[in-house]
Amino acid sequence: MNDKNKITPTALTIAGSDSGGGAGIQADLKTFAAIGVYGMSAITSITAQNTREVRAIHDLPPEMVVSQIETVHDDIGIDAAKTGMLSNAQIIKAVAETIERLNFPVVVDPVMIAKSGAKLLRDDAIESLIKDLIPKATLITPNRMEAEVISGLSINTLEEAREAARVIVEEKGARSVIVKGGHVEGKEAVDVFYDSNSKEFKKFKAKRLAKNTTHGTGCSFAAAIAANLAKGLTLEESISIAKKFITFAIDYGLPIGRGSGPVNPTSWQAVPAERYLVLQEVETAVNLFKNHETKVNPLIPEVAMNIGMALPRPYARTRMDVAAIPGRIQRYRNGIIIPSKPEFGVSSHVARAILTTMSFDANYRAAANIAYNDHIRAAIERAELFSSYFDRSTEPEDVKKIDESTTQWGMKQAIERTGGRIPDAVFDFGEHGKEPLTIILGKSATEVARKIVIIAKVIKS
Repeated sequence: MNDKNKITPTALTIAGSDSGGGAGIQADLKTFAAIGVYGMSAITSITAQNTREVRAIHDLPPEMVVSQIETVHDDIGIDAAKTGMLSNAQIIKAVAETIERLNFPVVVDPVMIAKSGAKLLRDDAIESLIKDLIPKATLITPNRMEAEVISGLSINTLEEAREAARVIVEEKGARSVIVKGGHVEGKEAVDVFYDSNSKEFKKFKAKRLAKNTTHGTGCSFAAAIAANLAKGLTLEESISIAKKFITFAIDYGLPIGRGSGPVNPTSWQAVPAERYLVLQEVETAVNLFKNHETKVNPLIPEVAMNIGMALPRPYARTRMDVAAIPGRIQRYRNGIIIPSKPEFGVSSHVARAILTTMSFDANYRAAANIAYNDHIRAAIERAELFSSYFDRSTEPEDVKKIDESTTQWGMKQAIERTGGRIPDAVFDFGEHGKEPLTIILGKSATEVARKIVIIAKVIKS
């Protein structure tokens, strides 16, 4: 059981190996790490699998599965565990007996069918799953189809999901169950929880996402619950966090392979970490401007200057994923005024320039706008910075009619003009009522700032 004074909680996955890395123990271990527990594994089966198919399955002997569980338990300890693909009745019986003997909390994901449609649980094993394993589980997490098999009921509505949950607990012997709503119709994905102690139904809701990155959803959800149980949280607290976790992992899923792409468990930590790093990077760039403010001052346009940096792919999608300076950087006497620390979602023009550039080369995540004139253009040439341009007078009328579309069109024109090579500077010649500007591009905010300081020094000299 969980020791709250333990430095690192431990969680075990008892499941099959997915060679494609999207589900099974691979997804479970990523989830454990993302939630902050030490992950261990007892492999039950080896699958030759990718995003489209399960090509082959090789089950390990039950005694080898048991030996893996016992070995980590005897030395490291198991604060909580989850099961996934158990494949055959012999493995299920051996795992169920071991769980009862070693007495640790376990979340059972009754894996029956892979996302590709391949059967992962043999027909003779379903009876053993219901009879031997489910009564020993702290929680069972079936999807609609699995809940139908276990309960013997048809599920098409929320009410039918509630009845199936009741049957699984009161007639099949589960201590608690959460019937997942991902395959049940509705605007929201609603999971139905039922507990043998309280005899009460509870709903866990999340927005339904139209994504093709759902490979490993069930594995990661169950693993997230187990990880939070290992940390000492209650079952309902663990489910609540896991629901948010898996929604995030699906939303930031990885569109790789030619089938159903995998969920992205590491996004739970990666997105907050990347947001922090981007804010630090933009602040460092702004401090560089401040250290050279008298030189930078002449480069600030009438509309003021901003510098921004986006999260890396696949996390950069909208301007809310780009950090910049609220209120922009203003000219004041011979220096500059920086009105605030960087924030996400405060830039429109610079953010659009960055996101368009990233569609050509995802490494170029930063940009700033400075003034455009003959002196600046000449300084860019003398500094041997590569440049391109776009001319608003050639912008198609249908593009002009779309709000805030000129920057995307212009950056696309400028980069296509170079054959796809990302320029250091893009000249926007402006038009009537629109000040001409220079957009400086780089892989980081500090790289952009350094280029601007170089331009400023060349002009000063």
